[in-house]
Amino acid sequence: MQILLAFLVGAVIGAAVHFLVGGRGTRGVALGPVLGAASAGLVWMILTWAGVGLDSPWLWLSAFVVPIVVTYPALVLLARARTAHDARERAQLKIG
Repeated sequence: MQILLAFLVGAVIGAAVHFLVGGRGTRGVALGPVLGAASAGLVWMILTWAGVGLDSPWLWLSAFVVPIVVTYPALVLLARARTAHDARERAQLKIG
């Protein structure tokens, strides 16, 4: 049941990263929180299956660090890819 804490922490961190990374208009508002929640939940599951207990700081630290490490680069790369794609489409269609 404690994995819900990891999902919640990951979603909050993902939402914060969404607003910190530029190019918000190039991606959906739910992408950051979903990536953060999924990465935090996944690492929580892997660590608990590996035998790391709830009293271990590694479990809690990973729930805070992994969403940042995963979500920030993913959102930056997606924003760059979308911006480049839109520029190519505008050039191809001879718009502006």
